[in-house]
Amino acid sequence: MTPEDDDHRFLVGLIGSGIRSSLSPALHEREADELGLRCLYRLLDLAERGVPPSAVDEVLTAVRMAGFDGVNITHPVKQLVLTHLDAVSPDAAAVGAVNTVVFTGGKAVGHNTDMPGFARGFSSGLPDAALERVVLLGAGGAGAAVAHALLALGAGSVHILDTDVGRSTALARSVADRFGAGRAVAAPLTAVADELGAADGLVHATPTGMEGHPGLPVAPALLRPELWVAEVVYRPLETELMTAARARGCRVLDGGRMVVFQAAYAFQLFTGVEPDVGRMLRHFDVLVHQQGRRNSHAHRAP
Repeated sequence: MTPEDDDHRFLVGLIGSGIRSSLSPALHEREADELGLRCLYRLLDLAERGVPPSAVDEVLTAVRMAGFDGVNITHPVKQLVLTHLDAVSPDAAAVGAVNTVVFTGGKAVGHNTDMPGFARGFSSGLPDAALERVVLLGAGGAGAAVAHALLALGAGSVHILDTDVGRSTALARSVADRFGAGRAVAAPLTAVADELGAADGLVHATPTGMEGHPGLPVAPALLRPELWVAEVVYRPLETELMTAARARGCRVLDGGRMVVFQAAYAFQLFTGVEPDVGRMLRHFDVLVHQQGRRNSHAHRAP
């Protein structure tokens, strides 16, 4: 195959806010090069363009008109985008969130690669982790994908905590409808100490710890050595939660594996070609190292 052929050229992008440091363009474009494809990946930052999340339908229309083959979708529009699509995959419909849209046959079709991405990353990164009782912080788009993935992996029960009690309750109900009564429970944030005290593990799926949202989602004192901790945030890769969990003796899983595996699934949806995930993981490690060096130089005093 040759990159010059139209069938081997792809225009894709990412729609979200605060995405300037995303590694998705480099991940997709490098893997395409390795496979003899030509992929152009563009960032469409709503915040930078002064576009409100509620206008995501207009952005979708614009990229379709511009000839995009598809787009990834991230915070804060993974759930908002649902009502502006022609069709959604069964997983995306069950999760109630879309992170990948493919334009095909004149239709915009939504998919959720976060769910299989987290599941595969978790299985490879914490292969023997106990899953009888798991605490999930965050009931947004990423949290919804994680909740479904955990139960698909065989978790006994997932206890969902969110600042929006209505949102955590709705997610628990939808997950229980799919996997069975009692498999998902909504709990108030005020109960986080008790919930973690009885849990095997913690998955963090809120923006806390992301670039521009520094801080810890839970007090370090609540992190027991017996507790495993998984992070969804990957910018930065070593969040304050990861650092605190390591210091407390917890087994940890950073957000890197999820982002690479979900990207690999999205890449196949966009191109129809299966990527080399091992190669993408290695490339991700290089990109994170390079980004860390750039940030270090940028913060040095002149």
